[in-house]
Amino acid sequence: MKDPKDHLAQTLKQVRKDKKLSLDRAADLTGVSKAMLGQIERGESSPTVSTLWKIATGFEVSLSSFIEPTTSQNLKKTVVRTADEIRQHPAEGGLMIAPLFPYESQLGFEYLELVFQAGYDRESAAHAPGVIEIVTVLSGVLEICCEGVWHKLEEGQSLRFAGDKPHAYRNATGEDAKVITVIHYPNGR
Repeated sequence: MKDPKDHLAQTLKQVRKDKKLSLDRAADLTGVSKAMLGQIERGESSPTVSTLWKIATGFEVSLSSFIEPTTSQNLKKTVVRTADEIRQHPAEGGLMIAPLFPYESQLGFEYLELVFQAGYDRESAAHAPGVIEIVTVLSGVLEICCEGVWHKLEEGQSLRFAGDKPHAYRNATGEDAKVITVIHYPNGR
């Protein structure tokens, strides 16, 4: 498997090039400093998931595009993927991500397994307009704040919320919380 930092660096550089953006303009669009963007492109820095989201939102691409190469798959073909084989720390912090089914433009969503490690706590800025997140807890306990209300989710519980508004995640327990999330992008990212 390719080093996640290398994939991130190459993808960020390619997306910026494809969009014909200078580092200055990219910084304006994403809210991430020019220096940080340059460090990520050179593979010198592992950004937080929050920073990855800012970049994805500013560039109008999916989060999973920075984690794993997008493949154009025949959607009628049966595909089996195992989270244990693809789970990784794509960024700094206590979150592991397994892009079970990365973003597919024909479907408009990505399907991820996330593991929020014990003590994880993160505020998330609003994503692009119309983004919807659906989270189902497989094991552990995860709290999600949306519209100013904290929702405590236990095994088997699900929550759907507007990802285009500020929200937050926390795992205040001593055990990891494993979830499946669907992130829907309405405008074909």
